[in-house]
Amino acid sequence: MSLHTWWLFVATVFVISAIPGPNMLVVMTNSAQYTVRRATATMAGCLSALVLMLSVSAAGLGVFLKAWPTMFDALRLIGAAYLIYLGVKSWRAKVDDPASVEALPADEASAKPARSLGALYRNGFLVASSNPKAILFAAALLPQFIDASKATLPQFGVLVATFAVIEVSWYLVYALCGARIGTTLKSGRVARAFNRLTGGVFVGFGAMMALVRH
Repeated sequence: MSLHTWWLFVATVFVISAIPGPNMLVVMTNSAQYTVRRATATMAGCLSALVLMLSVSAAGLGVFLKAWPTMFDALRLIGAAYLIYLGVKSWRAKVDDPASVEALPADEASAKPARSLGALYRNGFLVASSNPKAILFAAALLPQFIDASKATLPQFGVLVATFAVIEVSWYLVYALCGARIGTTLKSGRVARAFNRLTGGVFVGFGAMMALVRH
């Protein structure tokens, strides 16, 4: 792989990763509700799922899913159902009493009670893995940047590492945006509106995934 090809890959992934989607939304939401530090577990979950998807696409699973549309549709509908579940859960989330929130220290006033890092990791992993189209996308994207005349495994390693760095960079951008939003969640009215907004967006993502066919 030439340096020019690598830079093309960097530019492509930079733009794709920046586009708001379920991954960025769950990172931003968890950062707003649980602080950026705890949301790093969500980032790790999202990244783990995406790297796994890149790996299985390189192993040929993308071709398998394309050849077996019934399995692809089943995975797509399961992923859509999970996103809709998250949306409904967020919409119905209980909002803390503003008086009790104001009694907390300033750096904790916008955060919900601690949620385990394992739960936050699973949340990110399941959201990122909920869309099987990512496997097909990776199967179509990666070969465009790999020189078939050279060893493919080292090239694949470089591309995945590059992808991970760019993806995490955007996670941090969205997490910091979420942290800024989190400072306003002391208001019960604002917190309720935020929950319903993010819940509605998750339901929208789920509905789009369920209705839009590959």
